[in-house]
Amino acid sequence: MVEFMDISGAADQTTPRRADLVIEGGGVKGIALAGAVVGLAEGGYSFPRVAGTSAGAIVGAVVAAMQRRGEPLTRLADVARSLDYRRFRDRGLPGRLLGPLAFLGDGLSVLLEGGAYQGDYLRDWVGGVLEDLGVETFGDLRAADAGDDGEMHHRYSLVVMASDLSRRRFVQLPWDYPEYGLDPDEQRVADAVRASASIPYFFEPVELTARQGTCTLVDGGLLSNYPIGAFDRLDEVPPRWPTIGVRLDVLGVAEEEHPRPVGDPVSMGFALVETAIRAHQAEEILDPCNVARSVHVDTAEVSAIDFDLDRAQQERLLRAGSEGAARFLTTWDFDAWVDTCR
Repeated sequence: MVEFMDISGAADQTTPRRADLVIEGGGVKGIALAGAVVGLAEGGYSFPRVAGTSAGAIVGAVVAAMQRRGEPLTRLADVARSLDYRRFRDRGLPGRLLGPLAFLGDGLSVLLEGGAYQGDYLRDWVGGVLEDLGVETFGDLRAADAGDDGEMHHRYSLVVMASDLSRRRFVQLPWDYPEYGLDPDEQRVADAVRASASIPYFFEPVELTARQGTCTLVDGGLLSNYPIGAFDRLDEVPPRWPTIGVRLDVLGVAEEEHPRPVGDPVSMGFALVETAIRAHQAEEILDPCNVARSVHVDTAEVSAIDFDLDRAQQERLLRAGSEGAARFLTTWDFDAWVDTCR
């Protein structure tokens, strides 16, 4: 169990900086998220709690495990480089049987299995990295913080977001496992991350066996791609440290409005998620107090489902994340944020 000291009232520069961290989803752009986290760590920050959706859940899980193990977060970039994005497209039986014409089987895989790709590589990679860091279940990521607000959202150093299609609701794991009759401490972190990253039609959904029956979980970004308020206190006590979020956009720059073709089930699935995200969360994302506590990373040159990223593109995304964190730290003032936004 990780224990956090209470640093409320400490202001001198020798005191370690703490911030709860919230990481947006973004497909293969997740390597830029890793770059931003490294930049914040180099600025002196550690992260008592981490929340993430989809790619943000992948990065967040590794961050939480590295901190538990006492590993320097500067190593996160090397871990991110070890991910082979091309292997994300692990087709099921119909695709494997078609060989070079595997793309023709994607629609059949979507029809029969709910997704063009199985997602086994993603789960296995996350599980392997976490195992190397001594983390398997959420019980390994329990947190002890005597100064928290007494609610579930402060009891674990990691939470990942998913969408439950069977119950038509947003779920936050491990917090919501008791609603399924499951012990949070016994659930595998890699399984929750795999559920959080299940882009509809792209990856096969995750089936969760619960007391109510079998529930189908997909990408948390469908309902909350950027859960910036996940760790906000629910009592009247002022926050002891900030929440800092990482977003994959350019602050103040309008997005390209030219239409993009949606010509196959996979691109349709991603377009579905992206459209729902923008429509459902625009107000929260654009709230000035949330903008002020967000690192903005320019990843416009890369599509979230461009799994053919070459090494040079990966390095540019890492650098973009680091640069975004550096820009944020030059102006970030937690005390001013509390005065304005609390």
